[in-house]
Amino acid sequence: MAVWCLGSVSVFAQEADKPKYDAHVLFHPLFNFQPGSEYRTGSGAPGPRYWQNRADYKINVALNEQEETVSGDVEITYKNNSPEALEFVWLQLDQNAFNNDSRGGKTTAITGGRFGNTGFNGGDAIKAVSVQQGSGKAVDANFIITDTRMQVRLATPVKPNGDIIKIKITYSFKIPEYGSDRMGTLETKNGIVYEMAQWYPRVAVFDDIEGWNVLPYLGAGEFYLEYGDFEYAVTVPWDHIVVGSGELLNPGEVLTSEQRKRLADAAKSDQTIMIRTAEEVTNPASRPKQSGTLTWKFKCLQARDVAWATSKAFVWDAARMNLPNGKTALAQSAYPAEDGGKDGWGRSTEYVKGCIEFYSNYIHEYTYPVATNVAGIVGGMEYPGIVFCSSKSRKDDLWGVTDHEFGHNWFPMIVGSNERKYAWMDEGFNTFINFLSGDNFNNGEYKDIQMNDLHRLAPIIFRDNADPIMTIPDVVQAANLGWEAYYKPAIGLKMLREQVLGKDRFDYAFHAYVKRWAFKHPTPYDFFRTMEDAAGEDLGWFWKGWFFENYKLDQSVKDVAYIEQNPSKGSVITIENLDQFAMPAKVDVEEVSGKKTRVELPVEIWQRGGKWTFKVDTQQPLKSVTIDPDHQLPDINPQNNSWKPGKYSVSETN
Repeated sequence: MAVWCLGSVSVFAQEADKPKYDAHVLFHPLFNFQPGSEYRTGSGAPGPRYWQNRADYKINVALNEQEETVSGDVEITYKNNSPEALEFVWLQLDQNAFNNDSRGGKTTAITGGRFGNTGFNGGDAIKAVSVQQGSGKAVDANFIITDTRMQVRLATPVKPNGDIIKIKITYSFKIPEYGSDRMGTLETKNGIVYEMAQWYPRVAVFDDIEGWNVLPYLGAGEFYLEYGDFEYAVTVPWDHIVVGSGELLNPGEVLTSEQRKRLADAAKSDQTIMIRTAEEVTNPASRPKQSGTLTWKFKCLQARDVAWATSKAFVWDAARMNLPNGKTALAQSAYPAEDGGKDGWGRSTEYVKGCIEFYSNYIHEYTYPVATNVAGIVGGMEYPGIVFCSSKSRKDDLWGVTDHEFGHNWFPMIVGSNERKYAWMDEGFNTFINFLSGDNFNNGEYKDIQMNDLHRLAPIIFRDNADPIMTIPDVVQAANLGWEAYYKPAIGLKMLREQVLGKDRFDYAFHAYVKRWAFKHPTPYDFFRTMEDAAGEDLGWFWKGWFFENYKLDQSVKDVAYIEQNPSKGSVITIENLDQFAMPAKVDVEEVSGKKTRVELPVEIWQRGGKWTFKVDTQQPLKSVTIDPDHQLPDINPQNNSWKPGKYSVSETN
């Protein structure tokens, strides 16, 4: 077969596009080659002997507004399902990060930052710790505290395969105004909004990968927690409204009869119903008593954490959420009166309802009876069944933060990954599903249109100082966290769904991952293996290039020729992969008549090198050849993506 070369793309391509690509590096046979075990299989599923421990909590605390403290006690029932006897138990005291002397304080730059906590002398004051094992009596515990961790040393180990120990702790802490953008207080015109999280000592995770997971809490790295059932009681001044994770157990004691009626109406309404209006906030009759305190009691089942918020300033509204299989739950919002309105928090419950109904149908049914959005000082933070979002958020910003924080009820609240090490397994997965939710809500009212052109985002994704996605969040440069933990992994999943696997195979595999690891503790390799097995692809090249490395993508059109110098006999196109990452190729070939032919090529064309030549059955001279014509890949150099006829004549290039 004779071909007639029409010349290269450009002088720029000839001089600058020196290939950096090495197929042996990207398609390494042993990259994703690790044996499975009885605990975690080679297919990515939990193995026949998979285990995880359990922690159930009973908590009683009181808010003291004058002293700005929370105090009380927690009883933890800890079950050791592991095959090992435990000679000690590690707990997390996250409040200890909120002072200058903590590791979090000492590793805060002098310029501060979102997670900085200097200038505040906080921390957990542990007043008593006791342990009870078997039928014995509770005895004082031997314990030490190191920064944000407490080790309880046991005289008798907790036996393997189901033994139980009860740990009771009496404690208090001074409430930080701004606790690493996870919790804090906000002054409003009608009172302080308290958002309470990391508010009780929590058991660290003991797993089959690392044993005790004891990374300190520094701020950027979030949480890794065991599942269990929670019962908790919060005592607050009489004029407060409390919202929290799970179900309110005693509405007859803490709500007026009118508020109970309105809640019942909201549970049957797709439209938002006011439970406590802005006008009622300053009316003492909106509370069932006018002095002293009230104790609000909650229950949250099969959860890894609980949080709550309280204020006398709360406006409160709610609506019904319609879940799969005819089930329902309650969406609600609590916010200061000055932040309401149709451009602000007056639409919050609509947003809660919209995103949770979408995620329940796309991923897994929402698992809590109530979903609460709270307006306060926290910019955006998630907990089971409740999220904290900035009171200043409006319009698309309020939709975006609400959608994102409630997306976390799937990652990591249902799929319980280790956030402190792998931020991308919750932030990135969540940002990915946010793309889909934004497209869906109210006919795309808040659709993220920047995701339609990844060429524009490529320079940001492939910044010279970028950290690999697979970096501990406290190691990621502060300025990089949004891209490395959120957007880059999310864009990777979007490409995997739309450009590599296709929507059907991706969705099937993604759902398999959620189903397998719901209320369990997956690692990155459990995700990688499940996606490969359920979708039917070896994706080691993708995980290596996108998640473990910062390989760049640069596809180009190298040469265009006619068969036997005759356009009517067809064309021969040569494309190149010039940098170290690779992706499948889509090429549009347009003839002078306007006829377009799209050629789609799998990633395997790059397995033997960085050039690929293919034939196209064209009948006329070509007007253009374009690789990645829809801008669906983050190509670092789009200038070399298109070919058009140059100035050279046939005789000059023959």
